[in-house]
Amino acid sequence: LCLPPGVPRMSTTPYPWTMVQNDKLLVIVYEGGAHVWRKIFLDGRAHNPEVVETWLGDSIGHWQDKDTLIVETTGQTDTTWLDESGLPHTKDMVVTEQFKRPDMGHLEIVHTINDPGAYSKPWTFTTHPTLLNGELIEYICQENNRDVQHLKGK
Repeated sequence: LCLPPGVPRMSTTPYPWTMVQNDKLLVIVYEGGAHVWRKIFLDGRAHNPEVVETWLGDSIGHWQDKDTLIVETTGQTDTTWLDESGLPHTKDMVVTEQFKRPDMGHLEIVHTINDPGAYSKPWTFTTHPTLLNGELIEYICQENNRDVQHLKGK
């Protein structure tokens, strides 16, 4: 239905994504789904208390060492799923991601889900994305939207 999958599922879909970083911000641009981007603030700020129930939440990160980026995301809507089978979560979920790059063409992302309203204890899973061979392409899910009758407009 062309809705964003949320975090952490955005990095587990079959569509490629790219990262652009400077010293204060990391932006991840996603090709598939709703064509969204994620901002991860690296400037030392705290979570924005005004951000509640957004599709990708409020993400802040810091470098644990020169090779490990830790990102914490809060404030996501509870309408997203954690995987394609429909694992649920609450709006109080906190996702912590540990990004490492073992070599030029590979990432390792350890995802920790902490959501006492949905799970009895925090749990983790690891993904291993590979470098895209090419460029992101245009992907417009909205042209094939199966839920058009609920869209408002003329």
